[in-house]
Amino acid sequence: MQATDGRAVYLGTGRRKSSIARVRLVPGTGRIVVNGRDGDNYLQYNPAYLNAAKAPLETLGLESEYDVLVNAHGGGLTGQADAIRLGVARALCEVDPDNRKPLKIEGYLTRDPRAKERKKYGLRKARKAPQFSKR
Repeated sequence: MQATDGRAVYLGTGRRKSSIARVRLVPGTGRIVVNGRDGDNYLQYNPAYLNAAKAPLETLGLESEYDVLVNAHGGGLTGQADAIRLGVARALCEVDPDNRKPLKIEGYLTRDPRAKERKKYGLRKARKAPQFSKR
């Protein structure tokens, strides 16, 4: 895909829990922009969240080659950071199919299927039951 200024744009979508991140990789200097805000500002200066988002780029040694533009919504910061990681990994596979193998080995292309379990009737939460009394 081409940007308006002629640069190549690579797309990837990541999901985690109830978070969805639409990621665009554009050749640049390594900036991360999430919802129009700087990445470390949006992810509240938490190094774990920022490192998760950058991990696929660092695995391939491309952290200063591409700008990461993200539109993320839903869930919390942990889910969004992991969704960004999956989206970046998928976009890097679009850049070069040879990137797939090292990303797959690191586990960056696997969507985490864990999500909140629904509440059942007769229970207080998904599994928490009212206290049992014999009499």
